[in-house]
Amino acid sequence: MKWKFTVLIVLVLGLSENSFGQGKSKFGNRYINPFGVVSVTAGLGVAYYMGDLADGVNMKHLGLGPSISLGGLYRLTEHVSARGELRFYQVSADQRYSKNFQNNLSFKTFNPDLNLGIQADLFSFNRQAPINPYLFGGIGFTLLNPKAKMDDQWYSLAPLTTEGIKYSRLPLVLTGGIGVSFKTTNRLSLGVELCNNFVNSDYLDDVSTVYPNPDQLPGDLARRLSDRSPEIGEQPRQPGWNRGSAQSKDSYLFLQARVTYHIGNRTQALERKKTRCPKF
Repeated sequence: MKWKFTVLIVLVLGLSENSFGQGKSKFGNRYINPFGVVSVTAGLGVAYYMGDLADGVNMKHLGLGPSISLGGLYRLTEHVSARGELRFYQVSADQRYSKNFQNNLSFKTFNPDLNLGIQADLFSFNRQAPINPYLFGGIGFTLLNPKAKMDDQWYSLAPLTTEGIKYSRLPLVLTGGIGVSFKTTNRLSLGVELCNNFVNSDYLDDVSTVYPNPDQLPGDLARRLSDRSPEIGEQPRQPGWNRGSAQSKDSYLFLQARVTYHIGNRTQALERKKTRCPKF
């Protein structure tokens, strides 16, 4: 899988830390012990859905939504930092714009997720490179909340078990991506990041397997939202017909602009305090 390849590269880069910045800095800067250096991060961009209701890229109906992230970095070595983020994203899709328009299914979801992982920078911390590409990988959870609009009203789909299956709404998420940061001041960096998130579930969009027997669904609302073909004049789908495909699980992609603010470690904080409050 793609995430395994990403994590492998991250680990390889992490092992390369001995090649830079041991002892005094080799790049003309005063050496700073990188361990314990803290930075806070924020990101803003778009999220893109990949799943059962998107059977190709339709440039007119991409179903993009916002993605927001807040987090932090805790530096472990010259090249490697622990990374954690709380993220929010919205994605959607509508089969009216797909090859399977006759099924007429759609969804929209606004979900939080929490992710912990490792980031590996190409250039060492003490090099203070103005441009620093990096790779990252992580693991976390997301809370699924797919909804569909019918008769001008939005309905939460998971409680209705539209496929006759009660699925977990808190699946595992594996994350991997690439980014680049641009140092603007001693403590502030700007950047851009591309991140793919692989969900250990096929129900991000509430669609996965086959149409169930309508008699096994909990009520009329569940039956109407399970099979929406009659709304566009199609015949009702027969039980067992493909509603989705369980062969591959869902994922969502982030493209974000990023801000990183360098706080530093305890030693740097004490030095700044001495500078602000000189003794006479």
